[in-house]
Amino acid sequence: MWLKAEQLPSALAKQLAPIYFLSGDEPLQLGEAADAIRRAAKKAGYDSRELLTVDASFSWGDFLQAADSMSIFSQKKIIDLRLPSGKPGAEGSKALVNYCARLPEDTLLLITAAKLEASAKKSKWLMTLEKQGVAIQVWPLAGADLVRWIQQRMQNRGLSADKSGLRIIAGRVEGNLLAAAQEIEKLYILYGQGQLSEQQIEDAVADASRYDVFNLVDAALSGRAERVLKILSGLQHEGIAAPIVLWALTREVRNLIHIKQKLAAGQQRNSVFMQHQVWDKRQKLVTHALNKLNQQSLMNMLLLAAKADRQMKGQQAGDCWESFLEISLMLGGDLRL
Repeated sequence: MWLKAEQLPSALAKQLAPIYFLSGDEPLQLGEAADAIRRAAKKAGYDSRELLTVDASFSWGDFLQAADSMSIFSQKKIIDLRLPSGKPGAEGSKALVNYCARLPEDTLLLITAAKLEASAKKSKWLMTLEKQGVAIQVWPLAGADLVRWIQQRMQNRGLSADKSGLRIIAGRVEGNLLAAAQEIEKLYILYGQGQLSEQQIEDAVADASRYDVFNLVDAALSGRAERVLKILSGLQHEGIAAPIVLWALTREVRNLIHIKQKLAAGQQRNSVFMQHQVWDKRQKLVTHALNKLNQQSLMNMLLLAAKADRQMKGQQAGDCWESFLEISLMLGGDLRL
């Protein structure tokens, strides 16, 4: 059956379906829906997961073999199938229909796909999947839908705001839910839980800033030391809160650590990037950083981040902004200006 993304939590609370098909070009909703399904499956005892990505080297025979094989570690398993193109092709369509004809016991199939073409909903493979399980197509949000999404997201973080405050955030992010989530996280870091005033929101998400922390991270990853210094100076001069800068830098470092670990374990690069929401525009930057940085240098950055945190709190001598500069330059693979 087809469900809306907002109906998924209540559906998961009732029972697990044998198949979940998720598609769309809104990455945050897509990723969080898949995470919710994996969490519910793990809670139900699906402790083993086999990740498959349909790319140039993929064989649909491997998919059918994964469906037929028993896990050595667990009686219940998830087959996590990534379909970046949104099209399984003739061989894949046949394999998916055959899978549905003899659903394996104790196996949950989770398919994450790109946005579907209009004609795909009438295809045999998708109609078969939808009859056997749950299908969800996520859409970009705008207008009142976006405002409601922001309000719910804030409530989940223990935050609230009046309609004018919510509209400020909606106008700032222009439909980008990942940016909206980051703005809400920023508000939580700055003010903690509670009711936010319009002025607090304007101060935190104002468009007036010449540079923001995400420009800083991208400049650091690209190894542009002079731009890093310029952006950091701009952030400090404009009064951007130091905890926001630290959050952005440590978030990027931790993502790089997790990505490196998964790639070293043999997972497909495209799949790992999708998991960590590294989309097309940033893939080159992140790949460049992964090639330059080893695990030890990334761990050293986390130690510097801990030092900066102590400096912000007055628990250690030194200027946290100098530590931010050092972390940023290390992200670019160079400690020299």
